[in-house]
Amino acid sequence: MREFSVPASATVSPEENLTDMVWANADRFANTVSFRRRVEGSWIDVTAADFAAQVMAVAKGLIAAGLQPGERIALMSRTRYEWSLLDFAIWAAGLVSVPIYETSSPDQVEWVLADSQAKAVIVEDADHRSRVGAVVDLLPEVRHVWQIEGPDARTGAAGAVDELTALGGAIPNTRVRARSRAVHADDLATLIYTSGTTGRAKGCELTHRNILAEVRADIHAYPRLLEPGNSVLMFLPMAHVLARAIAICAVYARTTLGHTSQIAGLVSDLGTFRPTFVLTVPRVFEKVHAKARAQAQDSGRGRVFDAAEETAIAYSRAHEGGGPSLGLRLRHALFDRLVYRRLRAALGGRCVAAVSGGAPLSERLTHFFRGVGIPVLEGYGLTETTAAACVNTLDAARIGTVGRPVAGTSVRIADDGEVLIKGEIVTRGYWNDEEATRQAMSDGWFHTGDLGELDSAGFLKITGRKKEIIVTAGGKNVAPAALEDRVRAHPLVSQCMLVGDRRPFIGALITLDVDALAGWRARRGLGAAKAGEAGKDPELLRELQRAVDTANESVSTTESIKRFRVLDEDFSEENGDLTPSMKLRRSVIARSRAMDIESIYRT
Repeated sequence: MREFSVPASATVSPEENLTDMVWANADRFANTVSFRRRVEGSWIDVTAADFAAQVMAVAKGLIAAGLQPGERIALMSRTRYEWSLLDFAIWAAGLVSVPIYETSSPDQVEWVLADSQAKAVIVEDADHRSRVGAVVDLLPEVRHVWQIEGPDARTGAAGAVDELTALGGAIPNTRVRARSRAVHADDLATLIYTSGTTGRAKGCELTHRNILAEVRADIHAYPRLLEPGNSVLMFLPMAHVLARAIAICAVYARTTLGHTSQIAGLVSDLGTFRPTFVLTVPRVFEKVHAKARAQAQDSGRGRVFDAAEETAIAYSRAHEGGGPSLGLRLRHALFDRLVYRRLRAALGGRCVAAVSGGAPLSERLTHFFRGVGIPVLEGYGLTETTAAACVNTLDAARIGTVGRPVAGTSVRIADDGEVLIKGEIVTRGYWNDEEATRQAMSDGWFHTGDLGELDSAGFLKITGRKKEIIVTAGGKNVAPAALEDRVRAHPLVSQCMLVGDRRPFIGALITLDVDALAGWRARRGLGAAKAGEAGKDPELLRELQRAVDTANESVSTTESIKRFRVLDEDFSEENGDLTPSMKLRRSVIARSRAMDIESIYRT
């Protein structure tokens, strides 16, 4: 099949915007618990009326600060309640939000602020403020910097929410209502910067229509998850479009939303919050599985866990055929008492499903968790498609695929195998980059850069990547070229190729410049050596580590090179590693150096 479409489940009217849901919830469901906020170790309820009042108060402060409709305001913070509060307050004031990953380097922060022409920045803590402060003097457009965590020990200033609330005390509610009503569906809601092949992030423009279409499509896909009375604990970065979309879905559907950024305490938070579903990336489930297996082995129950794992996988696979046999059902019931219920308890005991995106989870682990009783519903999308374009659902799932298109969306497979997407969820283009927009869009179809196949029922399977962007197991998009160039800037380095697609971290293959190596060794009184032998020299490895560390300073921690491998020989056109224009043939290198790549991730 070359194309599959799903009709829209709802329409977005021209006058709608994202703050409508906040005011409607407060008017009609005032006492509904919209959020549970972590305060000093306890979860505190925030009703729909409470949330609307706080959104109103902060929006008044933004207006009082002199910010004008359509201006951009950046938000740099870990996942926390204030993220959602500020996001909606920015929209209520008629402004455009610009999320920045809290792991971003000063150089990355400067680029986003400069390119978006942000007028204000809200940061979480003193560390973020120092990173912004390092570049804000170079950006005269930035007039305000507010800090969420307060009071500031140095100045005594209150936190951003209290400060903005106080600032807007004299602004009438009608000013906010007027600003909010003036925003229409096709107005810009957010600029999300996403990595490009050049290494410079592009500002993806998402309108209120884009996000509302995504929200309604997601709720249509997950009616038993996104409904009143259910709950979701958000621990992915809110700067990621998927986390943000599901958070907005929760507000729209009146599903109670919680936030946490303390991954070390995630199990505890899951136990006390007790969500009915979680949003995650494959790396989390890989860690849960690995930790459970390690604990079983440490306690002498490794063989029990292995048997339980095989049973769960067989049980899941059996449901795709004629169903499990009596013997398999009995084994499954036994291991449910011994193993599976403990895994479900680790997610709070009430979790009925997990929504996963950002990178693929292996089919084996997907079957394992479904057999345990936690179906992992994989989907597919990009920032440019406002998160999910395809999803597996509780009622229609095929493991090994990323599901069918969400409502109102069409997927087409181009002649070269590239996945194309059309619908109201698709971005209108890139900020200040008409050429990038032109290259990505054709007759309303967005070119994803991924390769895929559609089966007869419309389920999409991603088979490869057309673009060079690396997607780690944690769902982080990494553009390799800029960081590779920085490593290659060291005299001893001839070539550098980043690896890490579907892996837990970024690694690198490094080759040595033979002439530079000879000089380096001569200066140290060392004789001639082949590159492969020299690559095991501890002093040389320390020198290369310094080169990597220097290069890493230009990117966030999640984009940084964690380990590298020095290869025995250089890349060359003769052995097929390089094109005639000396560009890396990444797929060729990945195949020919597969063992070297594996050694990077071997513990």
